[in-house]
Amino acid sequence: MQIQSKLPNVGTTIFSIMSKMAMEHNAINLSQGFPDFPLSPELIDGVHHYMKTGMNQYAPMPGVPILRQRIGDKLNRAYGISVDMDTEITVTSGAIEAINSAMTTIINVGDEVIIMDPAYDAYEPIINVNGGKAIAVPLTQPDYAIDWEGVRAKITDHTRMILINSPHNPSGAIISADDLKQLEDITRDTEILVLSDEVYEHIVFDGMPHQSVLRSPELRKRSIVTYSFGKTFHATGWRIGYMIAPPALMAEIRKVHQYNTFTVHTPTQYAIADHLKDPDNYESIAGMYQQKRDYFLEQMKGSRFTPVKAKGTYFQLMNYSQISDMPDTEIAEWLTKEHGVASIPMSIFYQDKQDNKVLRFCFAKGEETLKAAAEILCKI
Repeated sequence: MQIQSKLPNVGTTIFSIMSKMAMEHNAINLSQGFPDFPLSPELIDGVHHYMKTGMNQYAPMPGVPILRQRIGDKLNRAYGISVDMDTEITVTSGAIEAINSAMTTIINVGDEVIIMDPAYDAYEPIINVNGGKAIAVPLTQPDYAIDWEGVRAKITDHTRMILINSPHNPSGAIISADDLKQLEDITRDTEILVLSDEVYEHIVFDGMPHQSVLRSPELRKRSIVTYSFGKTFHATGWRIGYMIAPPALMAEIRKVHQYNTFTVHTPTQYAIADHLKDPDNYESIAGMYQQKRDYFLEQMKGSRFTPVKAKGTYFQLMNYSQISDMPDTEIAEWLTKEHGVASIPMSIFYQDKQDNKVLRFCFAKGEETLKAAAEILCKI
């Protein structure tokens, strides 16, 4: 059978490859970004409760009303904004479905989307499959900040969207209030939309605030913002998130969303709505993950790896140039097979696959796991 691939250059994701390799070689898996500790028993009990009480049929396509109301309450608490639960909030099958539905709605053949390089590996394939073209703007080194002059230089008559991600996967960098002002200036009086991936919004360290585009009235008029309950509540396998967009944009996105997934697991929506009533359930996680970051960095002090201290997310970059000049893909494989610690090579996140001798390690793990991994890495 002859099939003309829409993604001829795309294979299995590096996350699947490295996790499979870690399993085959009994390695400590610090590659794929998922926690290895349990989530809230109350949240699990809540899902069970709503299953037993009969909330097992289709939820409304945009999400159950009480969850959308609680999302609105959370956004008001976090950013001091009022969001209409009926026209601006849609519950999605994870943030990736939100991004996919938004891109499918907006991007047409020939449209250009500016992305920041390195970028989460799903962005470019989603742009490509919709006939668009990803235009990469390299983040600065070593702090992975956005080069706004570089962004301006890449804008053309075909630019339809600018995609930002903060806290940033894979680097752990965050944007500032000045970044939002720069983005305002670039997009003001244009038809350029903004897609802001903010799935790690509650995992920002050292007392820094999360600078959501929703804080800016100017950007809010042209922005689609995506979030993940899986990241916030340590339940990545539940595949549940949500997106925010102005009413006219959201009406169009929902047309696509309803045929991508229609709706999301009903009892989980109700359970998360209950869980959101206590802000500590999401506001406390930054402190918890900061302790893990600091613990991992402390354990790595005796190593020859050089950290690029994460400001957010649960990923820590380590430069290995003092250890080897091997390509990062090769050393990641070598570390997994020969030393028993799996990581992600940073080059896979770059459009041109540039290799800066940096690996990404996930520290969303228990202290025993992090200590065991660090002991191995410190001997290299």
